[in-house]
Amino acid sequence: MTELDQTTSNTISIADNERWLQQTQFLLSAPTFKLCPADTGLEVAFAGRSNAGKSSCINALTNQRQLARSSKTPGRTQMINFFHMGNDQQRLVDLPGYGYAAVPESMKKEWQKELEKYLVSRKSLAGLILLTDIRHPLKFFDEQMLHWAKDGDLPVHVLLTKADKLKYGASKNTLQQVKNELKKLKLPFSVQLFSAQNKQGLDELSLTLAKWLELGVEPNTVQQQ
Repeated sequence: MTELDQTTSNTISIADNERWLQQTQFLLSAPTFKLCPADTGLEVAFAGRSNAGKSSCINALTNQRQLARSSKTPGRTQMINFFHMGNDQQRLVDLPGYGYAAVPESMKKEWQKELEKYLVSRKSLAGLILLTDIRHPLKFFDEQMLHWAKDGDLPVHVLLTKADKLKYGASKNTLQQVKNELKKLKLPFSVQLFSAQNKQGLDELSLTLAKWLELGVEPNTVQQQ
């Protein structure tokens, strides 16, 4: 399986992307899949282990310091958080962090079920952004998310976060290793280095979102899933 073509239409520029992303606002938090907003329009979900950097990524992407809030206790916040981009037909979704140790096993299993339902059944879901720490990439639950994405016929864009923590050569080697692992899963994917700390990879990520969310398309013409 080849990697996703990350090019987008020339009708939208990085500056346009930034304008769209900066108008992102909190919509609602859903404690269960059944309480998610109407399954219309297009949305992109962000998933990753606790402390993988989801909140930092969303805040850096939207240039809003406190849009996505991280809990001081990993695994404590177990809600599906929805953000709209100036309209309710183009959304970003912050999924609950996983892989936490200090949460009861029964709660872990229940949320695994909710995440699977969301990834496999959500018709408006256009793609999954999977964040994984470049120093410890693609752990067990990351791979589980990838399998659910495959079941849901979703494209996946993997962010190797905290890339600033490794030297250039080491980060490039890890990038290639992760590409090789993803190819084995035979699902549509793309992968990049990312650091919210020094803004590395923001433009590449914003272009992926522009394609999946059809940014630049008027809200009333966004594809109805």
